[in-house]
Amino acid sequence: MTDFLERLGAQAERIPDASALGAVGKRALTYRELVDTVGRVANNLGEAGFSAGDRMLFSIRPSVSSVMLIFGVIAAGGTIVFVDPGVGPELFAKRVGVVEPTWAATESLLYAVSGPLAGFGRKKGLELPRFGALDVRHIHSGVWVPGTPFGSIPLRRFTGDARQTVLPAPKPDAAALIVFTSGTTDEPKAVVHTRASLSAGLAAMGGKTDLAPGAFLHTEQLMMGLPALMAGARWAMPRYPRFGTHIDPVRFTQNLRSATHAFYTPADLAVALDAIEAGDLTAPPNLRQVALGGAPVTSTLLRRARKSLPDTEFLAIYGMTEILPVAVATGAAKLAHDGDLLGSPVRGVQ
Repeated sequence: MTDFLERLGAQAERIPDASALGAVGKRALTYRELVDTVGRVANNLGEAGFSAGDRMLFSIRPSVSSVMLIFGVIAAGGTIVFVDPGVGPELFAKRVGVVEPTWAATESLLYAVSGPLAGFGRKKGLELPRFGALDVRHIHSGVWVPGTPFGSIPLRRFTGDARQTVLPAPKPDAAALIVFTSGTTDEPKAVVHTRASLSAGLAAMGGKTDLAPGAFLHTEQLMMGLPALMAGARWAMPRYPRFGTHIDPVRFTQNLRSATHAFYTPADLAVALDAIEAGDLTAPPNLRQVALGGAPVTSTLLRRARKSLPDTEFLAIYGMTEILPVAVATGAAKLAHDGDLLGSPVRGVQ
């Protein structure tokens, strides 16, 4: 299995000037620019003291710069650790204690709302861990705000110029990503994805879609965006509200003018279909394929979707924390099946 970063490098050699990754409404990085930026981030991390084997706790909403940091950490031989701060301070501390990160990449707002503005956060129903108290090296995304640890490095510094250093050679068995199983209330259960298993999962997901050069995907979901880049497609990321963690599905759908592919949760697709059916939203004209995941995909939703978007193919993705994609079913196959069809296992899953 070819490492996913090596696949990006191959695309940069094959289609260097093709659009690769950008924010909706902004110019996209080309494949050559993307690969060069990942190299700069990895080199700058090394200059700052990051070493192969280091683990980075990651609490930044998806964006172009945060994706570059994720790629750079893995290229430098490190591991990205996702721990949902919404699980509460006690469980968060248990999970962090299991993985023992030496670095943390955090949005500035989280430092403020979990520190000096913790009272305001509690009034809003946010009970967050004290990010600024973590005994790690800190990287912050956004402007410096009260609560940001002194010595924290702005994320933007890592995408700048770098002295050329030698990156560690890819090791298939090296840990690349650590995530926790959902619903854990006792001892935290962490799942470690190696570079090989992550690459295999991403390739399997891409193999069930028709993503290819010329395709244009809109999503904030890494596990859809990364297969798109591996396939040579263009990936556009929607922007989050300034203080929000959820992208409005109606506005997201309005921005799908040139998109050929998109990802929705079933709940968000239902909201978008409500607006289309009410005449408040025009159906995206170029949308060829929509992936659905994160919750059960019902026959009722698929019938509505096919009526409003008759030229769009729908894919229902069944995944697990431990395996990433497990099986994929087309909307047509699910509607033709008596029961809740999970679909065919992806390549490599038995």
